[in-house]
Amino acid sequence: MPPIDNDTGRNQLKSRIQELIDSNQVLVFSKSYCPFCVKVKDLFKELNVNCNVVELDLIDDGSNYQELLLEMTRQKTVPNVFVNKTHIGGCDKTMQAHKDGILQKLLCRENEVYEYDLIVIGGGSGGLACSKEAAMLGKKVMVLDYVVPTPKGNTWGLGGTCVNVGCIPKKLMHQTALLGTSMQDARKFGWELPEETVKHNWEMMKTAVNNYIGSLNWGYRVALRDKNVNYVNSYAEFIEPHKIKATNKRGKETFHTAAKFILATGERPRYMGIPGDKEYCITSDDLFSLPHCPGKTLVIGASYVALECGGFLAGLGLDVTVMVRSILLRGFDQDMANRAGEHMEEHGVKFLRKYVPVKVEELEAGTPGRLKVTAKSTESDETIEGEYNTVLIAVGRDACTGKIGLDQAGVKVNPKNGKVPVNDEEQTNVPHIYAIGDILEGKWELTPVAIQAGKLLARRLYAGASLKCDYVNVPTTVFTPLEYGACGHSEEKAIELYGQDNLEVYHSLFWPLEFTVPNRDNNKCYSKIICNKLDNDRVIGFHYLGPNAGEVTQGYGVAMKCGLTKEQLDNTIGIHPTCAEIFTTMEVTKSSGGDITQAGCDL
Repeated sequence: MPPIDNDTGRNQLKSRIQELIDSNQVLVFSKSYCPFCVKVKDLFKELNVNCNVVELDLIDDGSNYQELLLEMTRQKTVPNVFVNKTHIGGCDKTMQAHKDGILQKLLCRENEVYEYDLIVIGGGSGGLACSKEAAMLGKKVMVLDYVVPTPKGNTWGLGGTCVNVGCIPKKLMHQTALLGTSMQDARKFGWELPEETVKHNWEMMKTAVNNYIGSLNWGYRVALRDKNVNYVNSYAEFIEPHKIKATNKRGKETFHTAAKFILATGERPRYMGIPGDKEYCITSDDLFSLPHCPGKTLVIGASYVALECGGFLAGLGLDVTVMVRSILLRGFDQDMANRAGEHMEEHGVKFLRKYVPVKVEELEAGTPGRLKVTAKSTESDETIEGEYNTVLIAVGRDACTGKIGLDQAGVKVNPKNGKVPVNDEEQTNVPHIYAIGDILEGKWELTPVAIQAGKLLARRLYAGASLKCDYVNVPTTVFTPLEYGACGHSEEKAIELYGQDNLEVYHSLFWPLEFTVPNRDNNKCYSKIICNKLDNDRVIGFHYLGPNAGEVTQGYGVAMKCGLTKEQLDNTIGIHPTCAEIFTTMEVTKSSGGDITQAGCDL
């Protein structure tokens, strides 16, 4: 039969395929001569399970069936196996499901009617985006979200880490610090401000920030209600592959089933397992709602959370020390990371390098109190002690997957870090369970990535779409006092992938016009692009250290998605006077060793 060339015919055949899927416990789309199809059919015969087999090579419109199956399942090969309306996949996936015991569990659920089409576990950015998208596509959806209190007793509302204890309050407090610098600059621009030191009111800032966050929490609840998503503030735990137990804060348990599940549980800050860490220290989960000014602060860690928090606390005029075990911003370009750290150091942040804490003791209770920290050198037996008002731990985050019953559902996790391995469609090893966001193995831990992945997943599951989340060339920004924006590979990773000889690195220092009159940070801002000489000098790494890094990097991130080359940058006319224009005039390569300093308006 010739290909279907009209929408009516396609929709009729698609409905026929869906009817076959819905009406058969086991359905195998096969080809009679295929050895892999024979293997799958033999498996079900051994299990004494009747399966309906559609031999695509023996029916007139078999090619049309296969075309629509590709659209519906993103699988172009046979066998294409469905068990109780769940798409298993091909031969390898069917055999693996049998080996893992998942196939047997699915076979036992014949004719089961589920309470929901989809249950999303986790009410952060990704979970909310996915649930709303699925509901708009006509599906019955539940979202379960529960915040386990921190050791200090802090919890928060709907929206996840980003909204409550991450990106949003962090950026607002970073802005608070920038305003302090702007007030210092203002005098040089003629503003006659009082000479006495301008004081910052922590309580006022904290209240204003948290009031805004509260409005977002309420907005998310309203949005779920408007889209008929059932939001339940309870802790979810699998007890069967298609069934979860939900426990609210009063201990009341309810049970719910769904055809499909999406894991979007996110991560929480990691503690160090040393005496006094949970008793006396705080994390970013506590900082943004801290009722009193933290005072003299020790930040433990060199992650982006550590440097961002240390940076804005110092910008508020606090005495800040950052204790670093090894390197700054692991995983980021180390040239850029060290420049960001140097800038912080020049502006009053102290760094204790090559030390790790071994004990935290309380000297005096209070708001803030006094703590004694004992630390040990990573290079010798030397120990040091220091007194601080607040100790902020920012040494990394752990995936929230260990206590949600994934073993009961058969979902595999990485035992070392709790991360969930998925395929390129965010599907776990259990066909009806998916995962998005920070818990994914080897993927970006960024809010916009989780949102994008969640929306696209819902569209693939319920709207016949095929577009997958692209995890390549994701732009991001670290909001250190001098902001660092990046897209693509670090210089170290680019060398590892392509070799030093196949790369050209262009770089330049620059002095933002806004910094010239106050005469600060002369030639401290820095830009760098990494080009692949084997691919028409395509830009594979973009790095920017300077003001408004997020705004600059976002635009160039789009260009990199489109395959930006060095020639295209050179042929682009810059906007003058801006910081972003530096990328249209970069001529000096690292390998040349040429001078990269700029003398004001370099025309």
